[in-house]
Amino acid sequence: MPRAVYVLAMGIFAMVTSEFAVAGLMPQMAVGLGVGIPQIGYLITAFAVAMSAGGPFLTMAVLRIRQKSSLMLLFGIFLAGNVLAAVAPDYGVMLVARIITGVASQAFFGVSISLCVQLARPEVRGRAIALAMNGLMLGTLLGLPLSTVVGERLGWRAAFWVISGITVVAALATVIGVPRLGRAEGGGNVRQELVAFRNPRLWLVLSTSTLIIGATFAAFSYFNPILTEVTGFSTGTVPLLLIAYGAATVVGNTVVGRLADRHAVGVQLAGLALNFLFLVGFALFAHLPLPAVALMMGIGLVGVTMNPAMATRVQRTGNARPLVNTVHSSFITLGVIVGSSVGGLVINSYGLRAPLWLGAVLALAGLGTLVPDLLRRSATAPKSAPDAPVPAAAQAAEPREVCAARP
Repeated sequence: MPRAVYVLAMGIFAMVTSEFAVAGLMPQMAVGLGVGIPQIGYLITAFAVAMSAGGPFLTMAVLRIRQKSSLMLLFGIFLAGNVLAAVAPDYGVMLVARIITGVASQAFFGVSISLCVQLARPEVRGRAIALAMNGLMLGTLLGLPLSTVVGERLGWRAAFWVISGITVVAALATVIGVPRLGRAEGGGNVRQELVAFRNPRLWLVLSTSTLIIGATFAAFSYFNPILTEVTGFSTGTVPLLLIAYGAATVVGNTVVGRLADRHAVGVQLAGLALNFLFLVGFALFAHLPLPAVALMMGIGLVGVTMNPAMATRVQRTGNARPLVNTVHSSFITLGVIVGSSVGGLVINSYGLRAPLWLGAVLALAGLGTLVPDLLRRSATAPKSAPDAPVPAAAQAAEPREVCAARP
């Protein structure tokens, strides 16, 4: 596996740590900026909306330059947003800072995943994507606790300075560890990039990703109140349980990465089915500590860990270029927005277990989006293996600037 994969994971770790930081610093930021907790919550929403809506446009803007230069430009924009957050004198400036970092983060994801596919050998591309996406999992496992601890000890502004420092280190590692490549295939030609979106199957595949992440985040967004108010854990125990959940996502991501190349659809089918069962079980047994923890860990194993299989399926249906990957990331972010926002609405009407039931419904809907692909693959089964990697001949159109493995 090329070392550039691990370098890209470091960059993704910086992005995700910044994304999650506000969630762990809400009380301090509310006091420091002179607003209420709900207003700080809107900063999370603004980041997610900026990722989903703005990321693809920034990606199109950087298509004309070399991919390594694109990464450095995106690092610069992201760093500027975090420095602005660290010195923000009021809520309005902080809101602008979160929008800037959100847009840059989404574009960085798209370019990074495209580079992973470009640098890795065909038979290990799913594993490469999984390694890069471990930056996301480690952002949940380590980044959020790190920013929270720094914020509690040194103040919330210090947390954004630390994230800025991590960003600089990741950028320097990128300068050293990522090879200099040309533009992505079709780079600079927006019309050529948009051709992939004429395929209706691509939109169905993208919707699967939205539903997978929506099902998971409907539950994940409310683990804290569910575990304390329904299950009965103390507030001091919940962070430890969330760290265990984060560890489960790292394990699940590694396993899915090894299976994604040959069984992208099968992995998503199994993941959604298991997530449905875990969510239903959690909703039924949330009042019992041991089952609740076991089922929460199950959600960690089969939820966001579907990312490598999701990315592989999207790339085979569309292409592996930056714009398709960025739009895919936007659909993933849409799942976060839907799961968390609708989860909050159903709590008001039906109580704290309601987001778990919502997640189960979204997982079931996700299974429905797989049916056309499963039927098509079943019909062509005698002619070709259902989830076999794309033949080498079919990849001839992909960029070949680098002959070695790519992330």
